[in-house]
Amino acid sequence: MLLTRIADALVMALGMAWHVFWTLVLGFALSAAVQALVSKQRMQVLLGRDGAREIALATAFGAASSSCSYAAAAMSKTLFKKGAALIPSLAFLFASTNLVIELGIILWLVMGWQFTVAEWIGGLVLIAVMSVLVKLTYPRRLVEEARRHVDLATGHDHGSMEGDGATLLARLRDPGTRVAVAQNFAMDVSMLWKDVALGLLIAGVLAAFVPNGAWSALFLHGAPPAARSIGDAAIGPLIAVIAFVCSIGNVPLAAVLWGSGISFGGVLAFLYADLIVLPLIDIYRTYYGARMTAYIVAVFFATMVLAALVMDAAFSALHAVPAPNPGARYALERFAFDATFWLNLTFGALAVYLWALDARHPMEHGCHGGHDGR
Repeated sequence: MLLTRIADALVMALGMAWHVFWTLVLGFALSAAVQALVSKQRMQVLLGRDGAREIALATAFGAASSSCSYAAAAMSKTLFKKGAALIPSLAFLFASTNLVIELGIILWLVMGWQFTVAEWIGGLVLIAVMSVLVKLTYPRRLVEEARRHVDLATGHDHGSMEGDGATLLARLRDPGTRVAVAQNFAMDVSMLWKDVALGLLIAGVLAAFVPNGAWSALFLHGAPPAARSIGDAAIGPLIAVIAFVCSIGNVPLAAVLWGSGISFGGVLAFLYADLIVLPLIDIYRTYYGARMTAYIVAVFFATMVLAALVMDAAFSALHAVPAPNPGARYALERFAFDATFWLNLTFGALAVYLWALDARHPMEHGCHGGHDGR
């Protein structure tokens, strides 16, 4: 029995890893390319203010990046380090983990179209709520402290070539640019791979070992509808914090929670909360320092609860809340020669190329910021 549960946990962890692999590589590669190609001055021009235009641009960039939470954190760090203002940097995080085509497709297949719509519209609500909260509580000193900390934590910019007058195509063809991209890619992966692996493993263990009844006991069954919605919306992110799962990987556990009786808003709050899981909180601490991390987590938690309540109220008013599907999580344990297979094959080849290029041209001592012995 124990061996069967262990095997189930490993299968679930590997299944989640399989479904998020290509998005991880894409996110890390985009982060590496921005570090190598975009100057700090250019980033300050595009995203250096907390205005509506900058927030909209960051949202569009995030939606286009289609990243897992860990890769999105690395990319958001790069934007902030390059001079992006705080709200656009955080808007990018929400967009790249909620306005994601891959996540929407998986939610549709596993849990129903309603969750896909609530995830995508909710992503915009998340960004709007977060923007208002940060503007109301803007921590100027913490932001200045975080900018100094991120420079110390991640080392110096390497290979930014925007100011040399060459076109983007010419810079991409330059062998030095490719080396810089590979070095930045390897640096981010070496910093985060343990957190990613641990998160997927713990998510698999929770899915395999925790019975549905244990989750059900956490929810406010029998409470008045308003109290139940608020309570479940607050409980959802707390479950996500200890579940360690990233954006696409949390779909199996979301299906378990939905089948265990949590409210629609509670499931949405859980799905939105992939940005405050424990490994990511530790990554934020590494990037920005403990004080700024505490602020980010507090704002994110409030944002996720409020956005989930808004979406729950809207779908309830429209009578669009779907019925639970207790067996939905097993869809992510399936292997097939589908789009995910070809995407993983393509981006796996890219990862091997970048890692091999970094191995041939390692950064000089100290450029990796001292992490993981690189």
